[in-house]
Amino acid sequence: MKLSQTLCFLLMVCIVGRLSAQDRSIAYMSAGGKLRPLQAIMDIRHYTIALDVDIPKKSIDGYCEISLILSKPTDTLLFDLVHLLNVHQVAVDKGNAAFEQKGDSVLIINKAGYKAGKHIIRINYGGEPPVAVRPPWQGGFTWTTDKAGNPWVVINCQLQGAKLFLPCKDHPSDEPNEGIDMFITIPKGLSVAGPGLLQGVKNVAGNKATWHWKTNYTISTYCMVFNIAKYKVYSRPYTTVDGHTVPIQFYVLEEDTANASHVIDIRARDTRILEKYFGEYPWVNEKIGIAEVPNPGMEHQTMVTYGDKFKYDKYPNGLDYSANLFHEFGHEWWANKVTNKDWAHMWIQEGINTYAEALFFKETMGETAYDSVMVSQRAGIRNLKPVVQGEELDMALVYTGDVYAKGSFFMHTMRHVLGDSVFFPLLKKFITDVKYPYNRFFTTQDVQEYFCKGSGRDLNALFDFYLRTTNTMDFELRKLRPDTYTLSIKNSPMDLDLDILTDTGMVHTTIKANKATPLKITSKTLPVIDPKGWYFKRVIMQ
Repeated sequence: MKLSQTLCFLLMVCIVGRLSAQDRSIAYMSAGGKLRPLQAIMDIRHYTIALDVDIPKKSIDGYCEISLILSKPTDTLLFDLVHLLNVHQVAVDKGNAAFEQKGDSVLIINKAGYKAGKHIIRINYGGEPPVAVRPPWQGGFTWTTDKAGNPWVVINCQLQGAKLFLPCKDHPSDEPNEGIDMFITIPKGLSVAGPGLLQGVKNVAGNKATWHWKTNYTISTYCMVFNIAKYKVYSRPYTTVDGHTVPIQFYVLEEDTANASHVIDIRARDTRILEKYFGEYPWVNEKIGIAEVPNPGMEHQTMVTYGDKFKYDKYPNGLDYSANLFHEFGHEWWANKVTNKDWAHMWIQEGINTYAEALFFKETMGETAYDSVMVSQRAGIRNLKPVVQGEELDMALVYTGDVYAKGSFFMHTMRHVLGDSVFFPLLKKFITDVKYPYNRFFTTQDVQEYFCKGSGRDLNALFDFYLRTTNTMDFELRKLRPDTYTLSIKNSPMDLDLDILTDTGMVHTTIKANKATPLKITSKTLPVIDPKGWYFKRVIMQ
């Protein structure tokens, strides 16, 4: 997901009682950025999150236990936590530790130092977490109700990060290798939809119940969320492309149960299509989860959220399609499995996953439908700044719609340049055969080197052109006389296989990047350059 932000920094104001709306603003906050040295030496192994959610007070209280390995000794441990929540107590390796909250950070200081190696930190904390202003784009908690008046609590935090409600190392380059355990205590009669597998529900004092969710997979911090509602659970087994059985589970409001079966039908269909192009569903040991929410959905690992109110785009042959439901599910492959190292390379997750939407239409309605999607995406490219602007950038600086549309269009061009017989197997192999894909993080350079090596072609200039500049391929078409034209190209990154539509049909040619002599075209009608729109170009008539 993506978001536009006003960059202003608010220092925490310590006052008695509730903070004002202005003091509670998190508009300045954005995840990622330069990894701080005190966090660079941490390798997070596991999180245990235990929270009691007080719905009437819109507050949380509990602890987060963090297992980590330090690569070198340090006298300070540094975690991220929004300043609106208060830390009550900290323990390191079961011993009480001194701490300080400073802005949106928790510093645990030991003058004697912490040795390199494994440590377990427990942080007890609580308070009123931020309320989402425009979920999921501007995150926080949403406290609302369903039509029957039952509580409905939803968390979104991709832009700001999981520090909105728990202390953590909130950077995309580190995920807990041994997964997470989540213990969420809520009033009886409600349910918690969470990541991984439900381990059990235990009744506790005060007419409450604790829901225990657990995943053994690595997981991005912004996916470590839960949703609360009076859900009913509909489940159906799905057999993956590799023959494994995994349940599709839909956590749906009681008032919407009539829609449950159709959503599961759509999910099974979409899974099969995504598996064809990107390999087996990545989380076969857990579930294909969906949770109904009151806002547009998000890509939370094994529990993708959905909030389109069961409205679908209608296509021939009874094909129902929800762009949000499909796109967020595609992130199970591109984001949750293959994860960018920092948000500077957000296009890897968002652009390739947006391209998957075109592949859906290719698979269900053919090449003409695919072409229509790519025309629409091309029209959406604003091209105000490069898709890849540097390294170690936070999400607010990186995000534009072009990480979606232009990232996808780049894949479209790559398909044409390499040809289907090379491109599609390479794309699938990247996500299925990369070494340790669940524990590795990727940069644009990684993708670039992979496609160059796999195709046996030098694609470096093409990657630079599409991702690191705002250039277009500028074709110059000059009419010499009624049936004669010349074509030349400026600033092409490489020699291009080019289609030209003339009055006699399609002409296939190669236009050289640095050729001084223009290409001569004979046609009684105006030639159409690259009629299928494979290239990010302009055609200038002279």
